[in-house]
Amino acid sequence: MCGIAGLMTRDGSRPAQGALEAMRVALAHRGPDGSGVHVRDDVGFVHVRLSIIDLETGDQPLFASDGAALVGNGEIYNYVELRAADPAYPYRTKSDCESALAAHATGGSAFAEGLRGMYALALHDPRAGRLLLARDPFGIKPLYYAEDARGFAFASEPQALRAAGFGAAPPDAAARDQLLEMQFVAGTATIFPGIFRLAPGETLIVAGGRILERRRRACLPQGGPIPRGEAEALRDFDRAFEDSVRVHQRADVPYGMFLSGGIDSSAVLAMMARLNERPVRAFTAFFPETEAADERTAARRVAAAARAELAEIPVARADFLADLPAIAAAMDDPAADYAIVPSWVLARAARRAGLKVVLSGEGGDELFAGYGRYRAAMRPWWLGGRAMRRKGTFDRVRALTVATDGWRGALAAAEAAAQGAGRTRLQVAQAVDVADWLPHDLLIKLDRCLMAHGVEGRTPFLDPVVADFAFRLPDTLKTRKRWGKWLPRKWLDAALPAAAAFAPKQGFTVPVQAWIAADGARLGALVAATAGVAAIAEPAAVRRLFEKSAEKRAGFAAWTLLFYALWHRRHALGLPPDGDVFHALDTARGT
Repeated sequence: MCGIAGLMTRDGSRPAQGALEAMRVALAHRGPDGSGVHVRDDVGFVHVRLSIIDLETGDQPLFASDGAALVGNGEIYNYVELRAADPAYPYRTKSDCESALAAHATGGSAFAEGLRGMYALALHDPRAGRLLLARDPFGIKPLYYAEDARGFAFASEPQALRAAGFGAAPPDAAARDQLLEMQFVAGTATIFPGIFRLAPGETLIVAGGRILERRRRACLPQGGPIPRGEAEALRDFDRAFEDSVRVHQRADVPYGMFLSGGIDSSAVLAMMARLNERPVRAFTAFFPETEAADERTAARRVAAAARAELAEIPVARADFLADLPAIAAAMDDPAADYAIVPSWVLARAARRAGLKVVLSGEGGDELFAGYGRYRAAMRPWWLGGRAMRRKGTFDRVRALTVATDGWRGALAAAEAAAQGAGRTRLQVAQAVDVADWLPHDLLIKLDRCLMAHGVEGRTPFLDPVVADFAFRLPDTLKTRKRWGKWLPRKWLDAALPAAAAFAPKQGFTVPVQAWIAADGARLGALVAATAGVAAIAEPAAVRRLFEKSAEKRAGFAAWTLLFYALWHRRHALGLPPDGDVFHALDTARGT
């Protein structure tokens, strides 16, 4: 797990050292264990390293005998199998990423097709004069790019590109509207004008500082459900899931997992317990002195049954007030998901406990249909069916002075792209979430909150072996009556009965509304006066919203504006994330 960046000039000159250094400094938090810079011809690479595999010889860039150079962020989990399948390749290190160089030697620009993992890779082939960029099919690892008269630039985070002078000042109005209404930005455009995401699974071929070609590797198989019985499906799930968790544990450093007590994380723990001789180290969050659901009882029960060592981490209002400016600063590609707060605190606790790797349950809901909105999407409209995300945060909340009517456009494009021959309504709904909600909210949150503390997050549900199995299951093995994730529940019920897989779901709620309401009038006045919010909202309406923040709809809108005010302060105004929420807001006032 690392950070990467680089440049390819348009006029063939050597990349500017100052621009490369600016990107290296901007990404330093992603690689506390070392850094490297490589320049050859018209290409410059930057790499900052968090050492996970091959601690001694895995420094990057990595080089092939033909002169090709590679920098990578993430992990290629099938590197052991790839090495065994190509014994003639002259490997120089034990790094998992060197298998991508070997794949390029035989497969050229299709080098990423056989990789299994989470990765963002940049490969320079000086003989062909080409730069290749590749991102994993689920978009677990981020990668961004920009083009201008100087040439082509890429980086693990938009703020590194901005530090080197690429892109325009934020926010892009369309992206801002999506953030406000649905808490994330969809598609490949970002909130930074002129800076774009590589799409999940995309490979770019660049020459002369210009994009020549795009290729795309799908993360979900085509076609509708394949009939199969429940007993057969349970056996196949067990094999696929065990294989995925096994390779996701490949590391030369200590690892653990995040445990909520829910189906997905409990399943990960159950499999880790099967595969590990030592007790698994698990971390769970709770919210003291609030009415939020306390997951510790379920987590304790599951941890005890799996013989895991459980650390219970409090996430209090004091953490919220102290940490939120730094969290918003880390979320340069913004997602106003309130789970960023416990994710940040848990990552800090894991690193303080000496861990560099944690496994988590992201992706289980999307692949096995855990969300209630999927069951609604399956029904025709005359039986109460409805499209996902029909309403935005501010549809029934009057506060904004800007029209955000077009916020659903990028999501509609994803819905159209998700339609496929034979796909059911459920599969289409899942595919839409996998295309946008998953990479642009959940996985950005995981990446930024963990990497800020030097921790790598791994997601064994988001694996091609698991996805190929899960997506074409019959709908009835995903949802049945009021239950989502039917097959994982059945598996967990047998593998770890203490998880109570068919108990009523509590739901995961972070008490941001209660935390805001405790000082609503003061926070409302400060948020309304910030430059970011003053440009888009009516001050009196914002203050009223915060005064009513104990109410569900008003409270969620207030949280969104609070996050946006802090995000804008850092990424539009360029102010450092020092002090607590009150100090940060007070120093972000409009002129």
